[in-house]
Amino acid sequence: MTMPSGVFFKSRLGAHAREWSILAGLASLALLCILLACAIGSVALAPADLVSGLGDMMRGAPESLPATLLQLRLVRALAAFVTGGALALAGVMMQALLRNPLADPYVLGVSGGAAVGALASMLFFTAVWVTDIAAFGGAISVALLLFLLAYHDLRGGATGGNASLLLLTGVIIASGCGAMVTMMLSIAPDSRLRGMVFWLIGDLSGAQLRWLPVLVLAAALAFALRAARAINVLALHADVAATLGIRAGLLRQGLFLCAAMLTASAVSTAGSIGFIGLIVPHACRFALGSDHRLLLPSATLVGGTFLVLADTVARCVLAPQQLPVGVITALIGVPVFLIQLHQIRRR
Repeated sequence: MTMPSGVFFKSRLGAHAREWSILAGLASLALLCILLACAIGSVALAPADLVSGLGDMMRGAPESLPATLLQLRLVRALAAFVTGGALALAGVMMQALLRNPLADPYVLGVSGGAAVGALASMLFFTAVWVTDIAAFGGAISVALLLFLLAYHDLRGGATGGNASLLLLTGVIIASGCGAMVTMMLSIAPDSRLRGMVFWLIGDLSGAQLRWLPVLVLAAALAFALRAARAINVLALHADVAATLGIRAGLLRQGLFLCAAMLTASAVSTAGSIGFIGLIVPHACRFALGSDHRLLLPSATLVGGTFLVLADTVARCVLAPQQLPVGVITALIGVPVFLIQLHQIRRR
C-alpha cells in the first residue's frame, strides 16, 4: 500500500518546516552566545556599552574603551565560532567516511602534521604568522601523504576492510608525528616551552579571524549539503551505494579532503582543541536524528556555539588570567562523552 502523493507532499513540507525552525533556533542561539562573549570578561560591558562600542566601530573610531573591548572580543568569538563549526563538521564527515561513531577530526593524523609544523616554527622562529602557515602546511602535507597511501581504499567500495585500512594508516602516521612532537618538546628551551604546550592544548588567546578558514568552512558545508542524501546512504548502507547510482569512491574522496581541509584550518587557528568533533556530532545525532541534511548544518552551528561558550569560560573563570580553551572543552567533553556511551549501551 503506497502513500498518496498529497499526504507525502504534506509530510515533506512539515519536515522541511521543522528543519528550518531548528536551524533558525540554533542560529539565534549562536548569535546570543557571541553577544554574551562580547559582553562579559574581566571588564564587563553593559548593553548600552555594546551599542555605543558598535557605533564607534562602524564610524571608524575604535579608540574608546567599549569599542576596543568589543573589537577584541568579537574577533575572538567569531574565530572560535568558525573553528568550532569546522571541527564539528569535520567530525560528522569522518564518522560517515569511516562508518565509525568514535571517529573524530584528529583520528587520521592531520592534527599531528599541524603540530609538527607549528612546534617546529616555534622552535626556530618567533613570528606568529609563521606558526600559522607552518601548522596549515604541516596538516596539508600529512593529508596529502595519507591520501596517496590510502588512495585505493578511498577509491574503492566503502567496505569495512577498506575503512579499517584507512584508519590504521592514519593512526600510524599520527604516531610518527607524535614522536616528532615529543622530540621537539624535549629539546625546546624553557623560554619557548610554555607557548608550545599551550598550542598543543588548544588556545584562542592570539587567534585572528582570517578569510581562509571561513572560505574552507563555507565550501565544505556547501559540498556536504549537496551530497547529504548520498552521505546518508554511504553511512548506513555503503554496500548498496553503487547499486543506487552513488559514486561512492568520489564521495569518499570528497569527504576525506573536506574533513582534512577543515581540520587543517581549525588547528592552524587555535591548536589541537579536543572533543568538539567527537561529542557535538553525537549530541546532535541523539537529539535530531541521523539525517545528514539536518545533522550537517546543525552540528556546524552547535560546534561553533559550544566553542564560543567554552572560550568565554576560559577567559572569565580565573580572570584576568586566561586558561587554554582546550582544557575547558576536555573537562566538559569527558563526562558528556561518558554519558553518551552509557546511552549507547542502554540502546
